[in-house]
Amino acid sequence: MIRSIEKENGGAAQATLWFDGAKLSVACAARVNAVASDAAASDDSDMRSIAHIGTIVSTASIAIAEQRGRNGRDVLGAMVLGYEIAGRIDEALTPGRMQRGFHGSVSTVFGAAVAAGRLLDLTATQMTHAIALAATSIGGLAIAADTSCAREYHAGLSALLGTNAALAAARGFMSEENSLEAPRGFFQALGGQAIEDVTAGLGDSWDIVTDMAIKLMPGGHPFHAIAEAAAGAAIAGNVDPRDVEKITISAAQMRDWGNKTHPRDLVGAAHSVVYFVAASVADRRFDWEHMTEAKMNDPLIAALQDKVEFDQNPAPLPDRFTHRHGGSVTIQTRSGGLFTNTCKSPRGSGARGIEWSDVDAKYRYLTLKSGLAASRTAESLEVIHGFENLVSMSRFTKLLQVE
Repeated sequence: MIRSIEKENGGAAQATLWFDGAKLSVACAARVNAVASDAAASDDSDMRSIAHIGTIVSTASIAIAEQRGRNGRDVLGAMVLGYEIAGRIDEALTPGRMQRGFHGSVSTVFGAAVAAGRLLDLTATQMTHAIALAATSIGGLAIAADTSCAREYHAGLSALLGTNAALAAARGFMSEENSLEAPRGFFQALGGQAIEDVTAGLGDSWDIVTDMAIKLMPGGHPFHAIAEAAAGAAIAGNVDPRDVEKITISAAQMRDWGNKTHPRDLVGAAHSVVYFVAASVADRRFDWEHMTEAKMNDPLIAALQDKVEFDQNPAPLPDRFTHRHGGSVTIQTRSGGLFTNTCKSPRGSGARGIEWSDVDAKYRYLTLKSGLAASRTAESLEVIHGFENLVSMSRFTKLLQVE
């Protein structure tokens, strides 16, 4: 839908729409590609706050680089810096942002602004104003993101508006440069805390290494470690799902999700930890196929959902970043078995390390759904592996065209 709107609007042919081949202005291309990247809750997350920064920095960076003739190493540098600034700003909003009703788009927009600004070679003053313009550009309601495809819409706006902020700053457009920290500014309006940490130790480590996680299963990232724990308990006990009496989730951050059961569509399934756990116990894994109607209507998984409970006195979390600590799942069987497994961080996260084999498998599975030819999938994946050596971004985007 967003692709068709932007193609109807037209404009300068500067950057390629992935899996389509049409070209639009850099900001509009970034928007369309961000919606695609964020689709079906299958993107990345920052594990401190579950903001999908990678979608935004990649779509903005690749679009600008294609138009400006920047290389792969330039793009990687822009993505790292954009991720860092967006992550630091969102860290100051965590965990209050979600409780106040704001989606992560209010911080991911800074990733687009900074990544695009880096590739546009903004001066320090211009970058200041790009960040300030981004701060006053964006919105996004958490309730809409949790219950509909508005989360993808948010991603598109984040990439679009952040890129536009950098482009405006490059032309000399100025905003209030103290917009973040001033009274009635961004941090105060969104309930910021520990503001001094936003700039502390800048450059000593990189958030894209320590806190970024690539989803190796679809759906809400806070549930991935819990799903792994459920599958681990079922495997350890060689549990027959028909013998299950009770399943208990022990994780302080999960209790608010207990009313989401028996989903009937992708959005519902993506936001139901009960469904994740039941499916993981039934199949001893949670995978892309669990976002299909067949799995949602599986009578065994449905029966197990009614047996999921929440520990009312879980261990307290060690810090305010509620979603990066995982939890435990205990399966009690009718035959007297009791099997518990704990998973603190999901596969594909910085805390556990990210394996190319996992990334490759995900990439092949999802690009197949786009209709991309197997040969182009293989060739584009080879380019991704050696991205720092990529001379022309257009070579990469041409490989992402469905013929």
